[in-house]
Amino acid sequence: MHLLDWLVIAGYFVVMIAIGVWAHRQVSNAADYFTAGGKMPWWLAGISHHMSGYSAVVFVAYAGVAYDQGIVSYVVFMFPLAVATGIGAFLFAPKWNRLRSRYDIASPLEYLAARFNVPTQQVLAWSGSLLKIFDVAAKWSAVALLLDKFVGVPLVWGVIITAGVTLLYCTAGGLWADALTELGQFVIQGLAAFAMVIAVGSALSARGLNYLNFWGALPEGHTDPTTSEYPMYFVIVYILVKTFEYNGGMWNLAQRYLATPSSTQARNTALLSSLLYLVWPIVLMLPMFAAPLLVEVEKSQDVYAQMALDFLPAGLLGLVLVGVFSHTMAMAASDANAISAVMTRDVLPNVWKRAKNFTDEQALRTGRYLTVIFVLLSVIIAINAENLGGVLSIIVTWVGALIGPISIPMMLGMLRPFRHVGPTAALISWGGGLLSYALTKYAWHLNDAITVVTPVLVSLVLFVGIGAVLRDAPAAAEEITEKLAQDAEPAEPSRA
Repeated sequence: MHLLDWLVIAGYFVVMIAIGVWAHRQVSNAADYFTAGGKMPWWLAGISHHMSGYSAVVFVAYAGVAYDQGIVSYVVFMFPLAVATGIGAFLFAPKWNRLRSRYDIASPLEYLAARFNVPTQQVLAWSGSLLKIFDVAAKWSAVALLLDKFVGVPLVWGVIITAGVTLLYCTAGGLWADALTELGQFVIQGLAAFAMVIAVGSALSARGLNYLNFWGALPEGHTDPTTSEYPMYFVIVYILVKTFEYNGGMWNLAQRYLATPSSTQARNTALLSSLLYLVWPIVLMLPMFAAPLLVEVEKSQDVYAQMALDFLPAGLLGLVLVGVFSHTMAMAASDANAISAVMTRDVLPNVWKRAKNFTDEQALRTGRYLTVIFVLLSVIIAINAENLGGVLSIIVTWVGALIGPISIPMMLGMLRPFRHVGPTAALISWGGGLLSYALTKYAWHLNDAITVVTPVLVSLVLFVGIGAVLRDAPAAAEEITEKLAQDAEPAEPSRA
């Protein structure tokens, strides 16, 4: 690392904090903090949705898969995001926006109390919050691994530094700060990505290769879209999982739809994000696909950092490291905001009587306190990530497998065909999915593909099947799903 690289990194952190300070002045109430007051333009929400959807895991775990197995890394882990978000643009995104405009919700789980009942809402809130702590912890751990490789910063301090800067701006400015920093991060990440593409292209040229013909020189199997470890059925079910996760099951992404002024803009938000997921990961991962021809590493997760160290000049190395930081900080900040919204709006009022009568100022202050607590807990887990199976294990098997049971009742509960499905099916679906994960992962020790596939399929079958038999939805369920299916925008937001 050259002095110029350090100056780039320091400048980046200063800019992020400055944005947080500016955004703090735009936040006057809880609605501003959690949903940007419903005033965020679709293009900003779309970039924010995209940036919040993946992190330094791309440059650690997925880069390792690209180094070991080739293009399957894009086909399995990135392409499904484009398909899933495209589906959600028409199926879920407008409905999230209608929930805010017609029911004044500021949390993705807020409507569940009326749609199912309070116990169902609480079960999903607590289990989802716990899962997100582990999810964000894996992101901190991933970026800390890169810091260690780049500059020798110990993992513990890498986690603390990254989380500390993120905490400063996201606590101050809420969703506005998240989105604005993500816009800046998107620009920085773009510069860094193209710098890496050019540098690696030059390295290939020195070997008589280029981005058009290097594919034939790759190890056998590196151009196969699927492998025995990640077969086609895994890709198909992974798309199903990500359709739930990236359209609201991952709560922070639902907030981007809530934040837009209308359901039409929410749809545009999802379409823009879908396009970015389709195209942009190819730019990011192109150097990773070429890596086996250029570098050798003991641990495949170090490959992206090693390429940056080998091929980038002073200043650009710092820019790439900043680009890596940007993805992790974007996702973690938006997760922290979503969790604080769920805890403030959905959990506290049901476990602490005083919280039911919070003023708007008290709710805003509580949201900030809870953001701090969430980040601190995730930091503690991140420091011990390797003891939990490593970054890829947490992201793929823990989060990928468990997000289905948590999100299926929440997502399908918005759709008219499931308006008769009630709380019994929702809770059994959740419990059955978690049980199937425990059996496949810890009792039967099956592979990752089956571990991820089984819980979401079990939850889906239980939710649909039991719901069709019992049909015990509360009276409000049909009204809610009917209103969410209507395209017409209300003249004034409902405050029901």
